[in-house]
Amino acid sequence: MTTLDEEERREYYRIEDMIALQISSLSAAQARGKEVLLDESPLFNLLSELHLSEFESQHLLRQLGERDRTLAALLKVQNKRMDLLGQVMAHSLVGEIGAPQPVIISEGGIDFQHPTMLLPDSHLAVKLVLMPQALGLLLRARVTHCDPKGDGFDVGTEFESMTDAQRQLLARYILQRQAQERRLALEQSDGQST
Repeated sequence: MTTLDEEERREYYRIEDMIALQISSLSAAQARGKEVLLDESPLFNLLSELHLSEFESQHLLRQLGERDRTLAALLKVQNKRMDLLGQVMAHSLVGEIGAPQPVIISEGGIDFQHPTMLLPDSHLAVKLVLMPQALGLLLRARVTHCDPKGDGFDVGTEFESMTDAQRQLLARYILQRQAQERRLALEQSDGQST
């Protein structure tokens, strides 16, 4: 890996998190393709579409709020209801995907533990369920490293061919988690100083 690649990857803020994660290998055709990956689980695909459509409608809701506050308030309540339904869907998906596991994630990629070796430069489909937002993303990734660690392997990946909406949803999630970590750290430091 070149120094430039390492520098580009470092430009993204990384967080440690617990994420329901499922990894599968991509065929050569899937790895080259630019089309959106679809999962076999209709529930997961619905969850992904729910969040993408909510993201795409945010600017319309802001514009509407400037003209008609009552209608905008009603639509915000409807969005809240859909978010709650999405959370219900995500909780049932976590059972399908598996228990959340520790990862390090950024807009550029994800590092995780895996029971088997994955070859560097191989291409993966990475299915993520990010809680509590119940955000489901299915992303392409390229393995950047795979190092033995304990009973398994420490795997680093770089996301590829993300749509703008996927990148922005992931960035928003990371920023929210970062803000939450800062609030917790501030509360802990305030509690210790009193």
